[in-house]
Parts: sequence; structure tokens; C-alpha cells
Amino acid sequence: MSCASTSDSLYNDIGGEAKVAEIVDNFIYEIEYDPTILAYFEGSDIDRFRAKLIEQLCMVTGGPCSYSGDTMEQVHGGMNITETDFNRTVDLLINAMNKAGVSHRHQNQILAQLAPMRSQMLYK
Repeated sequence: MSCASTSDSLYNDIGGEAKVAEIVDNFIYEIEYDPTILAYFEGSDIDRFRAKLIEQLCMVTGGPCSYSGDTMEQVHGGMNITETDFNRTVDLLINAMNKAGVSHRHQNQILAQLAPMRSQMLYK
């Protein structure tokens, strides 16, 4: 997947395609070592998860990608994700962004773009 952009955006500010992929790879690593959150991924196609999350982060940060995955309701349906586990997953994403060297200001901007999806994931 190639994601190149010439416009000013959060995507460009954080480092573009390479940084988005680094965040996602770090996030997958964080999930792998958290038994509670890892249980939600049992039977998942991790390669597909990685590709779709890269698309999604690229899109929500103003990059040139389009998200081609399922809706958040479809992806999270039947998981019955609790607020505690959702918040833990956000913590893992923050850890992933910290490890990628994303500034706190940019982390907050990314989280603000993702926050509206929260209700589409909880208790579904």
C-alpha cells in the first residue's frame, strides 16, 4: 500500500505512511503481551487487522488512504467489549505511539479522531 500526500495534515506531521505503520506494529506488539486484550483477537487474521488499521489511521489523520474494512459494529459485534477493556486498549495504543516517538500533542489529535468510534465498539 502506498500512501503519499502533499497536503498539510496530521498524517504528514507525524511522519506519514512509515510512522502510521510503526504505530500499528507497536500496537500489535502491545496487544500480544496483554493477555486480557489478546483474548479479543483470538482467531483474528492479524495481517488483515494490520492492513485495515493502517488504512484507518491513515484516513483519520488526513492521509490519502481510504478505509476499506468493515464497520466498527461489524468488527466488534459479539465481543461485548467492556469500558475497562476498551480503556486498556487505548492505553496500549498510547504506549505504541510513545514507542514510535509521536508527540503528546499529536497523540491527542489522533485519539480525538478515533474517539467518536468508541460507542460503535462497546458492549456490541
